[in-house]
Amino acid sequence: MKNTETLTAAPIVAEADGKETANARQFYRDVITGLTSTPKYLNSKYFYDAAGDKIFQELMACDEYYPTNCELEIFSEKTVEICRVMIGNSDPFDLIELGAGDATKSSYLLQNLLDNKAAFTYLPIDISDNVISYLNITLPVTLPGLRFTGLNGDYFDMLTKAASLSDNRKVVMFLGSNIGNMATVEAERFCAELRKHLSPGDMLLIGFDLKKNPATVLAAYNDKKGITRRFNLNLLERINRELNADFDIRKFEHYPTYDPETGACKSYLVSTCEQQVKIGMEMIAFAKDEYIFMEISQKFTVAETEKMAVNAGFMPVEQFFDSKTWFLDAVWLAG
Repeated sequence: MKNTETLTAAPIVAEADGKETANARQFYRDVITGLTSTPKYLNSKYFYDAAGDKIFQELMACDEYYPTNCELEIFSEKTVEICRVMIGNSDPFDLIELGAGDATKSSYLLQNLLDNKAAFTYLPIDISDNVISYLNITLPVTLPGLRFTGLNGDYFDMLTKAASLSDNRKVVMFLGSNIGNMATVEAERFCAELRKHLSPGDMLLIGFDLKKNPATVLAAYNDKKGITRRFNLNLLERINRELNADFDIRKFEHYPTYDPETGACKSYLVSTCEQQVKIGMEMIAFAKDEYIFMEISQKFTVAETEKMAVNAGFMPVEQFFDSKTWFLDAVWLAG
């Protein structure tokens, strides 16, 4: 792996300053690190710029992409039960959502909590400043009276900041099977690290996409309209826009796979020819048929989720399923 700590990225960020400069430099380093590794990869957290957010909204609305509708069903039909668990003994709490997006699903819970005059503050966390800006505009209109503070940045940095804002009990939401965007070992480490940021009695509501018919899973990541393909290719376009690169996206093909034994659904971009791509001051060579690993969408059994909870220092206390039992929202208590 190439050492990127000495890469300057000066031509890329000359017009920026402060946080913007730091984010651009980190983006550049992460891209160069991934594309000079063997095999090549890109960090999926960079999917979500303004264009990526918009494409992902399209993806969630397409027929084949079932996870959103499954979890929406849980949140819309089991709102009362979930909120009752969150409220507990009615002590004040901070409701922290990791990767909040447009808060469509959590809005069901937020409205019910407001209706029940629960003593809580909503703290949406997202790496996309576009998302936080959107929530700052829309939440006061759609949910009048909601106390909230949007936090833009990496999850654990913002969890630390959230902890500094109050001593209230924490209820963390990690929805949409975002935990599935990590390999199993990495997901277990993530949950263990998350536990370190919580106190005994704090709560985690976490979404898992469950194992099901392989054809159903694969179709969700290879939809007929090609939205997933555009979502993956947009990251190359973002690199072009922000890092002075010259990817020709016509020379890359989207290739998804699903292994029903391990539950790993993976997406790749495959180079259709031998080519070179310039990124800032770097030249990246691609062989014909060489791939870039883009993302994983891990699927689980219920037993696997329970084992993960215990290994990370949580106790599983509640489980909420959709009517097809395709998706699970689990409630874990920090031990």
